[in-house]
Amino acid sequence: MSMSLFLGETCMLERLGKMFSGRQEERKDNTFDQAGIIPHHVAVIMDGNGRWAKKRNLPRVAGHHQGMKTVKDVVKAADEIGVGVLTMYAFSTENWKRPKDEVEFLMKLPQEFLSTELVELVERNVRIRMIGSREGLPSHTLKALIEAEEKTKNNTGLQLNFALNYGGRDEILKATKEIAQLIAQGKLTPEQIDEETIASHLYTQGIPEPDLLIRTSGEIRISNFMLWQLAYTEFWFTDVYWPDFSREHFVQAIAEYQGRARRYGAV
Repeated sequence: MSMSLFLGETCMLERLGKMFSGRQEERKDNTFDQAGIIPHHVAVIMDGNGRWAKKRNLPRVAGHHQGMKTVKDVVKAADEIGVGVLTMYAFSTENWKRPKDEVEFLMKLPQEFLSTELVELVERNVRIRMIGSREGLPSHTLKALIEAEEKTKNNTGLQLNFALNYGGRDEILKATKEIAQLIAQGKLTPEQIDEETIASHLYTQGIPEPDLLIRTSGEIRISNFMLWQLAYTEFWFTDVYWPDFSREHFVQAIAEYQGRARRYGAV
């Protein structure tokens, strides 16, 4: 093996190791290029609330409550940095399997968050949207979200999406059934189906695909989140638990994103 080939393979292995280790290289500063490209759509898998609480001998719900405060900080940071769309993975279709008291607490969080933050969000010109299945959600949760959507529907600033009762497979299954029904009704032919057809039947209809995905807590997976939409998204993982995630971490992710070359399959 030639020395150049050996060094090339070594470099590739190092890059793969960093990619799948769950750890990002620490930057010497937490700044980003304000004149550089800002990701238009940032999606976040907020993970680690329970482990954050366990580490402090607190109940899991304490971690969720602290995590809600982090949501406020990240929304503010995204708005000020110039992100156009921010999607927060709040509750998956699999999360119903958790203990009943924890699920009930999680279903109260949207109402609590919006009751305290909606006025400021309106002042910030933020538009709120829920993505996910509305079936099965408690009436108080759904009512709070619908009211927030209605009050912010004409806002033109940051679009804040809460993925609630959301699952990527469920979303694709829903889209498939709707398209099949259109074919059965003679309103669509199989030949007419393309990517836009499928996208128009997803919960995220009209929302651009994420440019950057952030996942906290050290886990390296997407957990049934935006399976269709993440095809060319840049991923950024951190070991930091969600309640400890800060504006500085968010800026670090933006800076890392700015240092990457997005080729979309080209060279």
